[in-house]
Amino acid sequence: ILMNFLAHLHPEVVHFPIAFFIIYSLLEIVGAVLKKEFFSKAAHLFLFLGVLGAVAAVLTGNAAENSAHLLAKTGINVPKSAIGEHEDFATFTLWYFAGLLFIRTMYVLKKKFSGNIKYFFAVLSLAGALLVYNTGRLGGKLVYKYGVGTDLIKRELKK
Repeated sequence: ILMNFLAHLHPEVVHFPIAFFIIYSLLEIVGAVLKKEFFSKAAHLFLFLGVLGAVAAVLTGNAAENSAHLLAKTGINVPKSAIGEHEDFATFTLWYFAGLLFIRTMYVLKKKFSGNIKYFFAVLSLAGALLVYNTGRLGGKLVYKYGVGTDLIKRELKK
């Protein structure tokens, strides 16, 4: 029952890290270009919130994966490769941003988060935004191409 509950939360939960990571990237760039501490500090906060949201998204996504595999019993085939690719991107994205958070926090604590380091993190944030985009694109494919998580599929599972 808990796994089913978590699986149903996945579509709602995933939007938090998407938003937080995109806002993080924008704030990181603005902070580096305008050299305003407010934006850099806000970027750090959004990066932290994004990592927390991504942990929740991955946990609920793992539960949703189990539901997707149940579809095979109804005759609806969702390729395991499509699920695996989305899962791999999501996991890598989480670790990428968690690593970024750790390294960025170390620079901030050592009071070395300035100058070219800020520009470097702005570029890294853009690379992370591309990971978020790809993860979302692959998740969208599961929904729109295979129907994972839709009411039509949920009705099939109840039969």
